[in-house]
Amino acid sequence: MYGAAYRPRRFSSAYMYAKIVRMQKIEYPRVGVFDVLRAIWAGIRHQKWLFFLSIAAFTIDQTVRTVFIPLYYKDFFDTLIAADNPSNAVPMLLGIVIAIGIFNFSRIILRRVGDFSVSALETKTMARLRQMAFEYTIRHSYSFFANTFTGSLVTRVSRFARALERLVDTLMFNFIPLLTTIIAAIVVTWYAERVLSYVIIGFVAVFLLCNFVFSLWRVKYNVKVAEADSKTTGTLADIISNQNAVSLFSAFEEERGLFRNVTSAQAKITAFTWYLGNAFDGVQAFVIFIAEFLLFYFGAQLWAEGSVSVGTLVLVQLYVIRLSDQLWDFGRIIRAVHEAYADSKEMVEIMALPHEIKDTPGAKPLAVSEGAIAFNKVTFNFQKTRKVIDNVSITIPAGQKVALVGPSGAGKTTMVKLLLRLHDVTEGNILIDGQDICHITLDSLHKNIGMVPQDPVLFHRTLMENIRYGRPGASDAEVEEAAKQAHCDEFIQVLPEGFATYVGERGIKLSGGERQRIAIARAILKNAPILVLDEATSSLDSHSEGLIQDALDSLMKDKTVIVIAHRLSTIRKMDRILVMDEGKICEDGTHEELLKNDASLYRKLWELQAGGFVGANGAGEEPAEPLPIEDETERGDDSIGK
Repeated sequence: MYGAAYRPRRFSSAYMYAKIVRMQKIEYPRVGVFDVLRAIWAGIRHQKWLFFLSIAAFTIDQTVRTVFIPLYYKDFFDTLIAADNPSNAVPMLLGIVIAIGIFNFSRIILRRVGDFSVSALETKTMARLRQMAFEYTIRHSYSFFANTFTGSLVTRVSRFARALERLVDTLMFNFIPLLTTIIAAIVVTWYAERVLSYVIIGFVAVFLLCNFVFSLWRVKYNVKVAEADSKTTGTLADIISNQNAVSLFSAFEEERGLFRNVTSAQAKITAFTWYLGNAFDGVQAFVIFIAEFLLFYFGAQLWAEGSVSVGTLVLVQLYVIRLSDQLWDFGRIIRAVHEAYADSKEMVEIMALPHEIKDTPGAKPLAVSEGAIAFNKVTFNFQKTRKVIDNVSITIPAGQKVALVGPSGAGKTTMVKLLLRLHDVTEGNILIDGQDICHITLDSLHKNIGMVPQDPVLFHRTLMENIRYGRPGASDAEVEEAAKQAHCDEFIQVLPEGFATYVGERGIKLSGGERQRIAIARAILKNAPILVLDEATSSLDSHSEGLIQDALDSLMKDKTVIVIAHRLSTIRKMDRILVMDEGKICEDGTHEELLKNDASLYRKLWELQAGGFVGANGAGEEPAEPLPIEDETERGDDSIGK
């Protein structure tokens, strides 16, 4: 797992925890170059021998290319010019040519070793970095994902892996050749003629310094380019995922304008950085021109004085040509490193952000013997200023079926989120069979609670895989039986591929009712001792609801059940009804008991749904189809407490 391979440095208290501000923006910890390098090294370390083998192969290859082969070229031309009789020089020239051939052959072998090592290193490390990013990111809280574009997260994971490829390629194919060429040019010309060495040293120093200063100045713009790209990707993913809403609300022009603004902003900052690079390329060309002129000028004078040979001049020109090409790439090396840093930084920020909800030290697995639930003086504040749940204390005995009802915004769904530890309580505690859920492992908590949400979301996988998600080890026969109990077989059996049918992204190929039946089948297969139903039949027609109600009755048997209900007619048979208003439990009783109180909120809600069909004795007469009150969506942190 990520945490075992990479441990983010400790940050100041101002950045220790995620702060989700009113504008839905997450404040990430500050990360620097070393944080990014440490995260990347965490991916490399598992095959570090490949990393060092690649460095060794490319370094030796470039040393042979920039030191030994040029020296033999120098000897070749010096021998050719100094020979009085060409025939006498042939054996010596042939020996030099054979030596050059041997060196070139060794380079072929070294280069292949380096290429294969880099290929193996990059593919394995990129996979590991993706795994690290996924494993850490997926453990972030409900709040984190509610306030982060899915498309941006996908892009950040991909960029993080690609940054490794860019860094390794730059190191092996650009930086190592440049470094060996600079060292070889300075050392060899130092022993041949120091004046030429001084010119090369000055040329290299000025060139590198200009590039380094320019690149440091430009890094902030590279980061802005990466941020603009993430914003474009996130906006595009958000619009495409909501294409149906765009169509139904005739919002094509508005969304086109929004996307044009985002892409134009990205184009503007990208073009600006490119223009900066083009301008600096002109500066680099001028520096190279001056260096070549000085080397030719001093070289010609030294040759005229007899201080250097023609072979030495050829050697110097080889170094000048290679240095010009490779130093020209130095700016690209710096830019590649900065771009890789910018691409990695966004992902490393997420990996350095502490998990908001996590297992406490010493957390133990939840042991459910009965399934009793207790909320003890529970208070939950959103953003420390907005009280959502206010000092709630309730006890739900094992096996009891409890309904949570109330007007929209009362806090019903928030109560369930607290039970599931999607948020942590601000004050008080929640117990399951006497065990504080803050001191038990999250995985064991979630394994013991079955959930049927109001708007279930499916994976783009087969129906068999989606239902089996309730219990991964279930057999095909068990999955099919769960589907039958949830009456999924009614629509699955008419599909050409049956259980092997792919449901589309987020289950888009299925109707809302079909998706809800799949969610119920999951819960049946999971068979957890505690069950939460969030308007589990809201997307079903009357006929289907009757069928599913039978399955739910069977599913709820011998379980502790919490039902969030909007249609009050569906919870009349509950053992107990808890009425919530403004974050508090204001009424507690059975359907009949609550209706007896003329001033009760429950009675008012019942009358609202029943259209006033309440008898004089207070007994409610249920209409054929009660009118639903406003649905309580409560999705995302901007709606916590609804």
